[in-house]
Amino acid sequence: MNTKRWLITSLVVFVVAQILEFIIHAVILSGIYETTAHLWRSESEMNSMMWIMWLSGLIWAFLFVYIFIKGYEGRGIMEGVRFGLIIGLFFSIPMSLGSYAAQPIPFSLAVYWFIFGVIEIVILGVVTALLYKPVQPPISETDAA
Repeated sequence: MNTKRWLITSLVVFVVAQILEFIIHAVILSGIYETTAHLWRSESEMNSMMWIMWLSGLIWAFLFVYIFIKGYEGRGIMEGVRFGLIIGLFFSIPMSLGSYAAQPIPFSLAVYWFIFGVIEIVILGVVTALLYKPVQPPISETDAA
């Protein structure tokens, strides 16, 4: 494992995930969250705990990329799509359905969490595949001849 590439890829995945999380939750799903405001912490309370979300997201990004590297086959973007789809389903099905079973959220919100969760993680799989490419050894003169 190339530690430097793992660290850089993990940090980029974290940043892209944060951007996607903002788009999904603060823009696309904001209306649903407003209608279910009684279920969530206040905005000031959530903001005071944002560091916990960032820390968990950073840990998740490092583990996501680490797992990708351990199964790395060098098959390009489609490897990232496949990995993202598998991890997306693995992560989003229990999160969305478990949340629906445990909390009084609308079923539509659980469905959106599932759909957007899979899409987000597929995108992150593609980002990982694009960034974690093998370093090509320089062609020596004997190989070129």
